[in-house]
Amino acid sequence: MTGFKKKALLGASGLALAAGLVLAPAAAFAHVSVDPSGEASPGGETTLTFGISHGCDGSPTTSVAVSMPEGLSGVHPIADANWMIETERGGDAGRVSTVTYTATTPLPNDIRGEVKMLVGFADDASGPLAFPVEQTCEDGSTSWSEVASAGEDPHDLESPAPVLEFVDAAATAGEPAVAEASPESGPSGLEVAGYVATGAAVVISLAALGIAVSASRRKS
Repeated sequence: MTGFKKKALLGASGLALAAGLVLAPAAAFAHVSVDPSGEASPGGETTLTFGISHGCDGSPTTSVAVSMPEGLSGVHPIADANWMIETERGGDAGRVSTVTYTATTPLPNDIRGEVKMLVGFADDASGPLAFPVEQTCEDGSTSWSEVASAGEDPHDLESPAPVLEFVDAAATAGEPAVAEASPESGPSGLEVAGYVATGAAVVISLAALGIAVSASRRKS
């Protein structure tokens, strides 16, 4: 194979890779997402943001209904001028079962929208937690409710529900706030900074000494 052909093939491969890197995030953003403002763990609380990336086959979004999973101790929707909010309660405890956000103005297909709620987690809650979402549009609707089974890749689902992962408190418990360097490891960042600062001080001191000596010689 000539050098020219090799370069051509490498160039084509590079373009294909670049295209994959560009298209992959687009596919990831094609679903309704859920993002916590902080760590989600049993007994804690956090603000959840649900992102709506597009409408229903191009049709503007008119409402988004989020269903609550088991394991929540409280649900408090956050007011937003762009959405009217209604809650439904169910179960023995009368807790919030569904929160429906209705757009004051239909959300265009190419505009990303967000709805938020503050949620608390029960002490015995276990993750991951799936939040099925019913997206209603001016024309049609989409039910984001599929949950991957054991061993199934969530990316293979056509309409996956937003899923919230819990932080593994047991894995992080007892860890020191600052990692200590082992004898085999190199100097830490703080040590390196100290070396740099010390070296700079020595250079400045030597420079000052040289200036003083030169001035003394000129006077003599």
